Amino acid sequence: MKEIFLLKLGEIVLKGANKRQFEARLRQNVRRRMKRFGNFDVYIMQSTVYVEPKDEEADVDGAWEACHSIFGVVSLCRSRPCEKNMGAIFEAVENYLGEDLDCAKSFKVESKRSDKAFPLTSIQISQEIGGRLADAHPSVRVDVRNPDYTVFVEVRDFAAYVHGPAEPGAGGLPTGVGGRAMVLLSGGIDSPVAAYMIAKRGVEIEAVHFFSYPYTSQLAKDKVVELARLVTRYSGRMTVNIVSFTEIQETIRDNCPEEYFTLIMRRFMMEISQKLALRDGCGALITGENLGQVASQTMEAMAVTGAAVDLPVFMPLVGMDKEEIVTIARKIGTMETSILPYEDCCTVFTPKHPKTKPTLGQVLHAEQALDRQTLIEHALSSVEKIKVSYHDDESVL
Repeated sequence: MKEIFLLKLGEIVLKGANKRQFEARLRQNVRRRMKRFGNFDVYIMQSTVYVEPKDEEADVDGAWEACHSIFGVVSLCRSRPCEKNMGAIFEAVENYLGEDLDCAKSFKVESKRSDKAFPLTSIQISQEIGGRLADAHPSVRVDVRNPDYTVFVEVRDFAAYVHGPAEPGAGGLPTGVGGRAMVLLSGGIDSPVAAYMIAKRGVEIEAVHFFSYPYTSQLAKDKVVELARLVTRYSGRMTVNIVSFTEIQETIRDNCPEEYFTLIMRRFMMEISQKLALRDGCGALITGENLGQVASQTMEAMAVTGAAVDLPVFMPLVGMDKEEIVTIARKIGTMETSILPYEDCCTVFTPKHPKTKPTLGQVLHAEQALDRQTLIEHALSSVEKIKVSYHDDESVL
């Protein structure tokens, strides 16, 4: 019989009356991810998503790799289905896992009997299969406490399934169950990680990037689009809104006190992002801010920039240290792109002595010389929208 993937659900199992809605969205997401790899049947039973290739043309290895980045799946394994009798189960273990067993120093068998009509208990299944395997592999000792390799047997409704140790999944909640949000995406390390972390909570992500040509280059813009594409491996396809920010920054430079440059610039970013978010049906903004990391990320400065908008502002990195953020960036594959040496607009016109403990009244006074609404409307009039997905395939969620 063909290999079948078993994708185990995480916190979805705790959702009570809403569980079916979460499962339906996860099944839909898995089907979309599998579409580019061929013909797969996807169904859910007993808190497990079954992914079954329907023909020999299916790209099983490509599909397996894609399953690792689907939010809502806590662990996954490649398994071999077989008939629900001890002879068939032992034969499936030998054929499917025999070589792995021969490479191990010790083993044990763990069994789970979901089909309560099966005549043996889980312990009895493990004892029976373990005994047969010990006879068939005399050089591999049995160790039920700290085995080098574990054989898993699951007796379920339709069949029995044998597999080796499961691999970790992406975790979180299925994309689409948590609404939509707009992430302010720079070219740095932090904001792609922030986007990933909120997407992991089931939120569909859109992005906005502020581009200050000629102070920032086309390479800097391309870098941000690539970062968005890398995040879509997990989040699914997204639209990146490219906002021309040069006029606003030059106007701030020419009319405002230098120590407030960064704060006023960020307030413009927040207000423009909110307007784009509302246009696109987003209910929150996401930033990569980290308390105390730079001058504009003190508690007082963050309060002033947050006061420019009414939407909730999610800051998933706010209490993390840089090493924690870098670890996640490496895990999701954005780190190498983030450290490419192309400046973003946040480094343009940086004040020598930025205000670190501003009050809202001070910043409002510093902004008085600006025609905020005209500048914002002008920036919004020429937004470039770029659609990105990990496989350059808009059919993939």
